[in-house]
Amino acid sequence: MDSSVALVWFRRDLRLHDNQTLAAAVEDADRLLPVYCFDPREFGPRPYGGPDSFEYEKTGPHRAQFLRESVADLRENLRERDSELVVRHGRPEEVLPDLADAADASAVYCQTLPAPEERAVETGVERALADRGVELRTCWTHTLHHRDDLPTPVAEIADTFTPFKDRLEANSRVREPIGTPELPPAPASVAAGAATDANSEGRISLGEIPKSDALGVSSVEAPTAEEDDRAALDFRGGESAGLARLDEFIWERDCLREYRETRNGLLGPDYSSKLSAWLNLGCLSPRRVCAEVERYETERVENDSTYWLVFELRWRDFFQFQVAKHGAQLFRPEGIRERDVDWRDWSDAPDESDQSNENAAAFERWAAGQTGIPFVDAAMRELAATGYQSNRARQNAASFLANDLRTDWRRGAAHFETLLVDYDPASNYGNWAYVAGVGNDSRDRSFDVLWQAHRYDPDAEYVRTWCPELSEIPGGNAHEPWTLTADEQAEYGVELGDDYPEPMVDPGIYEGPDD
Repeated sequence: MDSSVALVWFRRDLRLHDNQTLAAAVEDADRLLPVYCFDPREFGPRPYGGPDSFEYEKTGPHRAQFLRESVADLRENLRERDSELVVRHGRPEEVLPDLADAADASAVYCQTLPAPEERAVETGVERALADRGVELRTCWTHTLHHRDDLPTPVAEIADTFTPFKDRLEANSRVREPIGTPELPPAPASVAAGAATDANSEGRISLGEIPKSDALGVSSVEAPTAEEDDRAALDFRGGESAGLARLDEFIWERDCLREYRETRNGLLGPDYSSKLSAWLNLGCLSPRRVCAEVERYETERVENDSTYWLVFELRWRDFFQFQVAKHGAQLFRPEGIRERDVDWRDWSDAPDESDQSNENAAAFERWAAGQTGIPFVDAAMRELAATGYQSNRARQNAASFLANDLRTDWRRGAAHFETLLVDYDPASNYGNWAYVAGVGNDSRDRSFDVLWQAHRYDPDAEYVRTWCPELSEIPGGNAHEPWTLTADEQAEYGVELGDDYPEPMVDPGIYEGPDD
């Protein structure tokens, strides 16, 4: 052939800046075919897999919408550089070999990822391409610290965060982010402007971005921040929106200056960076974030808050490398600690079992924000309505399910996988296992939810925002509606068991606020 063609398979790296996969393909080829596949296995009801499997909804409306917006933004950014994005709705191991053949590509380039499901897809693609004589070339691009720059091999990294972080800070470096390369043209076989799903006359059509209902998302009406003014942020997908949020948080609103003091907030856009959705889908590079922090330190101020944002990027790295190290073990009931816990569950009980029904009902009450513990209910209602929760809310909601209800933690983690706009398998399941006591910490991670509520929401503003039936209860009393007398309930317009549920656990298990 007269010129070499590289196919770039975008995965969770939906960006042009600091994308080593894209840069490697551009360096090696004269023509470029960027591709994104909506894998049907990522949508609709799916089995969890492994021991004691159960079925859950893989992707909910918030993340599906964010993903669609991110792919659309990537396509637009490529078009601004005289390139294109081919979109397909199909399994990558079936789609990519055919596209590689049609484009006469000599190699396919992609990001490699650590989670077992992602690795399995990559392996399937590699085998399918090999059958066609096409090489798969991979790059590690999802973490702040590159895998090759770790002080120890992945198999030998510490299973607790502090030793991992200390060794990184002492013996590793963060590579400089790379710029967006000049992109070569698409292969001649690409039908420019032909946004159809079928090839015609040997041409490669661009393909449409499928609607959420076509993907099999159960609820396709995901409310936006414009529709619900309680939402912490309007999470709009794409590299453009991610870079804009980074600039807004650090430079325009100067929120980084006091980040460590505000990061446990619960309401509003600026208490934390909220970059996680763009980081986890790869619309934003963690190295770009780190570079902006370093520039801020040079131009404005260097303090505990500037350190803390990079510190939390290393927490994110920690979970990525833990999944790379432990693989499927992290996703099992006993976790990486192989701790035998008698989780309350209903999967093995007959449908007519009273215990089975009771356990299923308890989970549904938690998921619906009807536990009778206002701090937990506020968190779960925010998640359902917006696809987002603060880190503080996540920890308390997770602890309540796993440690107070003793429900199999994986069911809660899977529920979060469905709903979170910023879902990342390593961070989500790693944090849930951590809170449930089967992950990366030997300490008891059970939260005193009532103490946490009074500590981080002292005036119950968060609770009253998401539990409006409690809105007339003054101050921190809204955290403990069960303490109200009948006269007080009448005065504040909330009758327990009618307007708001009785607590499903004995509040006496919590120490609560200091007197």
